[in-house]
Amino acid sequence: MSLWEKFEAAFLLENRWLAYIKGFGITLEVSLFAVLLGVALGVLLAIAKYSAARKKSLRPLGWIANVYITIIRGTPVYVQMLIIYYMIFTSRGVPALLSGVLCFGINSSAYVAEIIRAGIEAVDRGQTEAGRSLGLSQAQTMKSIIMPQAVKNILPALGNEFIVLIKETAIMGGIAIRDVTQVARNVGSSNYDYLTPLIIAAIMYLVVVIILTKLLGMFERRLAKSDRR
Repeated sequence: MSLWEKFEAAFLLENRWLAYIKGFGITLEVSLFAVLLGVALGVLLAIAKYSAARKKSLRPLGWIANVYITIIRGTPVYVQMLIIYYMIFTSRGVPALLSGVLCFGINSSAYVAEIIRAGIEAVDRGQTEAGRSLGLSQAQTMKSIIMPQAVKNILPALGNEFIVLIKETAIMGGIAIRDVTQVARNVGSSNYDYLTPLIIAAIMYLVVVIILTKLLGMFERRLAKSDRR
């Protein structure tokens, strides 16, 4: 069988390209909602760690955040996905797609927390002192002065986290989510040719990652220009 015939059987026959597109749509959907959840949880974790380092009364909160981050970062995301799906949600009838979002969101939050914490600590301490001297509380200083500056520093890193997350979701087939990788595996099992469908899926990932990387690079250059003004 020629290369074209293999490609035709894997991508064009019976409009299989539609299944690839739909599968990649699921990949992007899970990645987007997971990174939003990861950022929301990551902000809370980062603030908990940052505040605990400066207030003795909040140290237990910082300890909890550290334990959470250590466990999530120290265990494989595939194992976390299986635990979340099979041991927690399957018996309650929670859709696999929601389980995927929760799994990757929780996993991403541990990495996002460290990114945000580093961004907060990169802001000059004089900014905090200036806010307090203006009569702002610690929470108001964090919200109005520290976080806006920290966000500007960490946006490129958050963009990279989104790109990494897109690639990590390739394991979602393990809980019966028909993402693009699972579509490729299904096509391969019907054609007895796994290589061609998987190469097609890999090319789709590569194209999207290249586009996002270019956009992220443009965004970083714009941030650099605004800093030089």
